[in-house]
Amino acid sequence: MKYLTASSCMVASGNPLAIDAARAILKQGGSAIDAAIAADVMMGVVEPMATSIGGDLLAMVVEPTGKALAYNGTGRAPIAFTDTLLNQFKNHQIPERHGLSITTPGVVMGWWDLHQRYGKMPWSNLFTSGIDIARDGFRIAAIAAREWKIFDSVLHYDPTSSALFRAGDPPKAGELFRNPDLARVLENIQQRGPQGFYQDFPARACAQASQRHGGVLHEDDFDNHQGNFCEPISQKFKDVTVYECPPNTHGVAVLQALGDMADLSFDEMDEPIVVLRSVQAMGRGMEHAKKIVADPAGNTVCTVVVDAHGLAVTLMSSVFKRFGSGISAEGCGFVLQNRGFGFAGPGHINSPAPGKRPFHTVVPAAATRDGQFFASFGVVGGAMQPQGQLQLLLKVVGAGHTIETAIKAPRWRLESADTLAIEDGMPGDVVAALRSAGYKAPTFGELGGRSDFGGAQWIMRLPDGSYAGASDPRKDGAVWGE
Repeated sequence: MKYLTASSCMVASGNPLAIDAARAILKQGGSAIDAAIAADVMMGVVEPMATSIGGDLLAMVVEPTGKALAYNGTGRAPIAFTDTLLNQFKNHQIPERHGLSITTPGVVMGWWDLHQRYGKMPWSNLFTSGIDIARDGFRIAAIAAREWKIFDSVLHYDPTSSALFRAGDPPKAGELFRNPDLARVLENIQQRGPQGFYQDFPARACAQASQRHGGVLHEDDFDNHQGNFCEPISQKFKDVTVYECPPNTHGVAVLQALGDMADLSFDEMDEPIVVLRSVQAMGRGMEHAKKIVADPAGNTVCTVVVDAHGLAVTLMSSVFKRFGSGISAEGCGFVLQNRGFGFAGPGHINSPAPGKRPFHTVVPAAATRDGQFFASFGVVGGAMQPQGQLQLLLKVVGAGHTIETAIKAPRWRLESADTLAIEDGMPGDVVAALRSAGYKAPTFGELGGRSDFGGAQWIMRLPDGSYAGASDPRKDGAVWGE
């Protein structure tokens, strides 16, 4: 089910198997964090083009008291990185898919840190469903199969990835796919905690994979990795306070755009002037983010959970571009992220350096109203993440639309300062106003020639204290609650 109301607890995630994993944990008495981790473990199994334990994790937590807290689990550039390594590349910038694009994965430590603070279930319980599905196999979902096929070309770069993910013969929707190597790694993490990843054979395999393709990632980078909790940045919009993770993410773009829109009336959300103002505000917000962080793009998964005690979390993980670096750790069943491509060129505030975190597109978010939980949400899709959040917030908070109506509505996506993709179904007068304002149609998009309009997961508290949840029909996900 894509839309639902419930009175006690709720989960929205990107695949029904992730929903099943989270629901089982909640029914056993686990917390929202426990459930979100179990769902994210599963997402790394069933959507390997989007996330894996070779990627990064960020989260936004709203405690039952209404306090919001961010978690940054993003990895860093290798300690052995030197500027001279960039001399071989055009514009002295790390290529999109190369051994140097691999940064230290932060997902597993992120799970551990979140569980240590908010978990109720034993750590080992969170992995059972994901391990079983990886070993026994799962049916490929429709949209995942489409993306797998579109990005098959990425898998031909590395022999390990080619064999693991069937380069040249991507699995079709409904086909059974097994990943026993990933099941073995997850079992090691289940039994040993983060040490089973950062101080064991997966770390060695990742370092070797990076070095085979010209990178300098080392086992010491894994041993030294740490994530951190931090205070979120925020912006008041109408009667809610919206929270985003601080840089190195581009959540600041959402907050700046909301601030620019605060004086506008939203009585008619689809009026051309409202949509045009929102596009212009988003453009300014994204330009601001580029100056203080870097250029955005990417792919992600999102799980949102609220438990019966009022703890809420938006947990997002990602390997950046689809299938990340295209380089897999031999014998481990997962692809490594290419977040190093998020670094800017020399002289920029976001230029690469040893142990430095790159610009990050993942922006889990939440909102409170009158000091209490109002909503937890995220939109996957790289540069669409802040743009999708803005459009949904304007509709739900600004215009009072239901979340179902807001998510179904057609979206726009800025591809560059003057290039705007517009999803089918946008009212004709709005399209005309946007094109007249100088926003041209793109000739290409991020997803195989088509613009990606994102996939939202959203849970919000209704005035009577119950919850409304939604999982974007643009993706394979679902929502559950009781």
